[in-house]
Amino acid sequence: AVTTPTPFFKVSGSGNDFLALVEPARVPTLEEIRAWCRRGVSIGADGLFTLRRDGEGIAMAYWNSDGRPANLCLNATRCAVEVVCEIDWAQNGPITLRTAAGSFVGYPETGDCAAVEVARPETPRAIELVVPTLAFRAIRGWFVSVGVPHLVVPWEGSLASAPVVELGRPLRHHVDLGPEGANVNFVAYPQTPRDARGNEFGLRTYERGVEDETLSCGTGIIAATAVGVALGHLALPVIAETQSGFRVEVDAGGSSWRLRGDARIVARGELLPAAAVEPRVTSWTVGHTPSAPKSSDFATVSN
Repeated sequence: AVTTPTPFFKVSGSGNDFLALVEPARVPTLEEIRAWCRRGVSIGADGLFTLRRDGEGIAMAYWNSDGRPANLCLNATRCAVEVVCEIDWAQNGPITLRTAAGSFVGYPETGDCAAVEVARPETPRAIELVVPTLAFRAIRGWFVSVGVPHLVVPWEGSLASAPVVELGRPLRHHVDLGPEGANVNFVAYPQTPRDARGNEFGLRTYERGVEDETLSCGTGIIAATAVGVALGHLALPVIAETQSGFRVEVDAGGSSWRLRGDARIVARGELLPAAAVEPRVTSWTVGHTPSAPKSSDFATVSN
């Protein structure tokens, strides 16, 4: 466990919040990350990232709040652009960050805003999943990877009533989504004819690794945009309305897309030893996350 203070930034990308460590003395442990990210008894965050300089530029490593690494988090990457500018690592111009999902170019913008370029996603794949333990039964959605896997579920009703946790949790662990599962996005596309595409949509996301709904998800916005474009509901540029209330833009830039939106540094300080203490969670604690469903809880309809 940590015994000396650890300097940190607290950052937020459209409501997706993170802890940022700049060239820490060592890589934090799974237990430390999980404890630091726990809300109420520590700083609290959806995840944590580190930034380091080396001969090839700036390396970024990312972990979800459960302490496990993830290849990519685009909102965290946009926040990293803000941190790089704050600590004077940036020259005038774009900032390249190397992640486990490859290198991404970020752009600081006026105000609390940053953008990042991402390769145009792969063609979404239609999938139908069965969750026999719920009344929903067959769920039709689209699978697409944006550095990390996403399931996009078009939602025809009000997003306010979407069962993000009730349905998102078992879908996130569905056997047909692979051993790592996927993030689950409930998306309200514009109700327009195929030849009259819209440019605004709303979404809510259940994020793996956080194991709960988050207020925003950058890769989820890109995945939902890819599905909307493929189905003829959307045409770039588009505006995504997130649960946080922030609006995030996706625009085309040649062979890549650009994700632009709020990214801000909200605090800086030191993580003290007490921040790494993880109290015991009882089975009846409010907000306790139950164990992941077993593969036997699911059945396959088609892929």
